[in-house]
Amino acid sequence: MTTPPLARPPFGRALCAMVTPFTAAGALDLDGAQRLADRLVAEGCDGLVLSGTTGESPTTTDAEKAALVRAVREAVGERASIVAGVGTSDTRHTVELALAAEKAGADGLLVVTPYYSRPPQDAVEAHFREIADASGLPLVLYDIPGRTGTRIEPRTMIRLAEHPRIVAVKDCAYDLLGTQKVLARTELAYYAGCDEQVLALYAVGGAGYVSTVANVAPRQFRAILDAFDSGATADAARLQQRAIPLVELMMASGLPGTVTAKGLLGRLGLPSGPVRPPLRPADEAALDDLMTAYRELTGIK
Repeated sequence: MTTPPLARPPFGRALCAMVTPFTAAGALDLDGAQRLADRLVAEGCDGLVLSGTTGESPTTTDAEKAALVRAVREAVGERASIVAGVGTSDTRHTVELALAAEKAGADGLLVVTPYYSRPPQDAVEAHFREIADASGLPLVLYDIPGRTGTRIEPRTMIRLAEHPRIVAVKDCAYDLLGTQKVLARTELAYYAGCDEQVLALYAVGGAGYVSTVANVAPRQFRAILDAFDSGATADAARLQQRAIPLVELMMASGLPGTVTAKGLLGRLGLPSGPVRPPLRPADEAALDDLMTAYRELTGIK
């Protein structure tokens, strides 16, 4: 029997990048958020990442972000960890959001690389250190250069790992070589942020995943990790491969994951609501394809 790559990942292994439910009028739906959070935890999620990319953080207010953390904490109690997305392109604003999330009851902070301004690596490092110094919560660094325009280079990541409150990475860099270099030299917990890489990263020492597709298929993604941990590596590979058609439709079809996740949740009668502009909802043909892939993966008709 194999053992998990990390015996005690800081926020659990199976994390969902949860959508932020809205009402039909576009207001924050806290009741819906609580019901969705409760379902995700009951279906196998160890933790919930709020106000990330999938959670539409660019279009939610500071007050909405804090209210969402409070509501989800009330719903899940201590059954799951809560990681609050607080990253912005402004260091001062990010610190303010970090302190508000801590006060609201978050267990950790997801902090994305500052975007648009494209700071050099010394400035990226200083940004993360300032946030880690300001709050008492552990940080998950969010490395997603395809959206931010700036990578957290492996050498920078290795230096940041020396900070006692920088404990994890959500890895969307698509650089498995660079990731393994950091894994070999630090104790950072690496979470796959790209659903097609869940098993690959876990097998080389990752901590688990932060999944968008888990909004609709939490049990199926948890099963990949469980199979690997039990020593059934061929089964884990089969389960990962079986999920790929839905992963591709949700994450690589030209529509943002937020759009596809909310559209599919809506079809399933689960809390979601509309997306906020500039995002637009998926059309009916796309939703039909998503439902077909969902049914093939889950066996639910």
